[in-house]
Amino acid sequence: MTKLLVSAALGLALAAGVATPALAAPKAAAAAPAAAQSEIAYANPDGVVQASNAFRVANQQRQVTYKAQFDQYEKRRGELEAQMQGLQKAFEAARSAPNPNQASLQQQAQQIQALQQSAQAELQQITQPIVYSQAYVSEQISDKLPAMAKRGVKLLLNQESVILESPSYNLNPAIVAELNALLPTAQIVPPAGWEPRQVREARAQQQGAAAPAAPSTSAQPSGR
Repeated sequence: MTKLLVSAALGLALAAGVATPALAAPKAAAAAPAAAQSEIAYANPDGVVQASNAFRVANQQRQVTYKAQFDQYEKRRGELEAQMQGLQKAFEAARSAPNPNQASLQQQAQQIQALQQSAQAELQQITQPIVYSQAYVSEQISDKLPAMAKRGVKLLLNQESVILESPSYNLNPAIVAELNALLPTAQIVPPAGWEPRQVREARAQQQGAAAPAAPSTSAQPSGR
């Protein structure tokens, strides 16, 4: 049952910056300048953001700034895990008994499911400041990416869509270097009321879908 708490744990792992996508083979950095001579290149947008100095420093700072949230998460996760294991153990014992009471088993299963849902929601609420901090840092860095169009590249491919990679077309090292120059550090605490871009865009779409259609302004024929 503890696997059902994975989504919240993954959110915490992301917030801690545990995994950083691989950018390129070690020799790619030396071959990167050749990419500037081509109109086609590839890069890993998420990878270059996470490889930047600003992102790495922010991960270290976040461990201190949000220590209370990290500690609260670990403490509460352990408590919920123990509670879940107790319910699961009782359920398995009742199910293994001779002539088990099906109504009672159904009630226990519903109780376990309710705890799973409430535990996931609670852990996500605890880690939300941490997750929002990482999203805020990522947006600050990724907003610098559009400004780096000075290499003569007319077609920049996502590295995930490239089947055969050639280091001479790899812009990852060059982009990371430019990001480090443009944004050496980033703010890790979002302003009050700030929300990640995905949340803002989703809300805008909902508001757009709920907005009433504008009345027609076309001229109506006169009745005279």
